[in-house]
Amino acid sequence: MPERTIAQVMRYPFVVHLPPDATVRQAAKEMAEKHVAAVIVTEGDNKVDGIFTERDLIDRVAAPGRDMEATTLAEVMTPRPVCISPQHTVHQAMVEMGENNLRHLPVIDGGRAVGVVSMRDFVGDEIAELDHEREFRQEIWEHAR
Repeated sequence: MPERTIAQVMRYPFVVHLPPDATVRQAAKEMAEKHVAAVIVTEGDNKVDGIFTERDLIDRVAAPGRDMEATTLAEVMTPRPVCISPQHTVHQAMVEMGENNLRHLPVIDGGRAVGVVSMRDFVGDEIAELDHEREFRQEIWEHAR
């Protein structure tokens, strides 16, 4: 299987940014409107200060009963998240996600956030490639008998 890069599999070449003082309610609304599962927290320069994901919404806000209107992203985001570049391979991203127990990785190019990838963005494609390889090997095996 050829090593595909993040740039090749990134489906959403845009990033939903919000400042650290945005409320969780604002983040949830943006996430719902844009159909994304993560918001990059920036001070306006697109440099990543943190990430707020749907998992953070559940674990850090909803489950403990925090007020979505009063809680800011700075209070519940993951600061200084693990990031990758568009040149990283899917394999490298999957290793980072596995080692750090992550579902989302900000994609950084030139010090600025250019996207977010999640397992959903490439696992299906990788499985499809593995299935295709398996079928190809099976055909070769059957013809070699």
